[in-house]
Amino acid sequence: MRERIVRAVAGTFVLASIILAYFVHINWLWLGVFVGVNLLQSSFTKFCPLEKILDAFGVESNDGKCC
Repeated sequence: MRERIVRAVAGTFVLASIILAYFVHINWLWLGVFVGVNLLQSSFTKFCPLEKILDAFGVESNDGKCC
């Protein structure tokens, strides 16, 4: 469940960044850059701030169970 939430939030932020850059101001693309860099660093360090937030809210992680 947690992986799906992380992917959904990241995708939403990237799409929102593109839409805001098109309609509001080009500097909104920096939000997408931030999300991309955060995803890249989390693949190396295994640290994701959103996962810590989800831990605080008690969202359980997938521990090998299907769906």
